[in-house]
Amino acid sequence: MTIMPDSLDPSRKTTGRACAQCGQPALVAFRPFCSARCRDIDLGKWLGGAYVVRGRSAVDPDDTGGVDPDEER
Repeated sequence: MTIMPDSLDPSRKTTGRACAQCGQPALVAFRPFCSARCRDIDLGKWLGGAYVVRGRSAVDPDDTGGVDPDEER
């Protein structure tokens, strides 16, 4: 087994940006995070509903289903 200094180890190469979870230097192997731990914490927040992508409501009360309500049938 060859031991490489951290500066040459591709698994320790940084992206030049901060980890999206903790602020430490992000690693290429886990980008945009610094470790599997921070990646898993972020995934847990998504799965737990802590993050929400806003969009239109699934049921729009003003939606007439493509029918003009003023049009006679």
